[in-house]
Amino acid sequence: MLKIFPIPAFEDNYIWLLQNGAHAVAIDPGDATPVLAVLKQQALKLDAILITHHHSDHIDGVAALLADNPQAIVYAPAKEHFNFIHHEVKESDEIALPSIGLNLKVMEVPGHTLGHVAYHDEHSLFCGDTLFGAGCGRLFEGTPIQMYQSLQKLSALPPHINVYCTHEYTEHNIRFALTVDPENQALVERQQQTTLARKSGLPTLPSTLALELVTNPFLRCDDMPLKNAINMPNANEIEVFTKLREMRNHF
Repeated sequence: MLKIFPIPAFEDNYIWLLQNGAHAVAIDPGDATPVLAVLKQQALKLDAILITHHHSDHIDGVAALLADNPQAIVYAPAKEHFNFIHHEVKESDEIALPSIGLNLKVMEVPGHTLGHVAYHDEHSLFCGDTLFGAGCGRLFEGTPIQMYQSLQKLSALPPHINVYCTHEYTEHNIRFALTVDPENQALVERQQQTTLARKSGLPTLPSTLALELVTNPFLRCDDMPLKNAINMPNANEIEVFTKLREMRNHF
């Protein structure tokens, strides 16, 4: 049976490990040490590594993992540069992972970086630094239009899908979201649940797309109360998104 669980890394990263029996796949391993520890502890064979984008906190563990697991195949965005051998992936590609019983589709989601990709099937979305719990990634390379369009692509996936983000930013994102959407009862309830989870040392992820659609301000740029809260009642969705992203950058 497939299990998906986070391996904490650095200050707030999650390296997602997909496990089925004695086989495993790692997503965005910025640090090899905690992954190697789990693989050894559970006697797992690493069959593949999936990369969403080129930032160091998502790829710096790849070399060490390959040194210890030379059989592992690395998949990474075709539109970005990497210093390790990998299979390039692009929009609509499908990745077969038979050892864990999974087939994932590739979506190009530029914004955080220009070549950023996400991986998904009908149940799970691994979105890197594009979509976060109650937030979205900073625009290091892309434009607001690119990022908004990428978020809209993700929003069109089935609402029941589990969202596996790679940073534990949910608590802070919710605090910001409440400044622009204070009357959102679903958001208030999510804050309570998130606070309780973090006090208990538990991750706030995965989320679900359904939850993000009702609590994530970056997916609700057409919401009139939100637009009024930032004094942009007549603005279009791109303008609202751009303003929200600027506000979040300084929050």
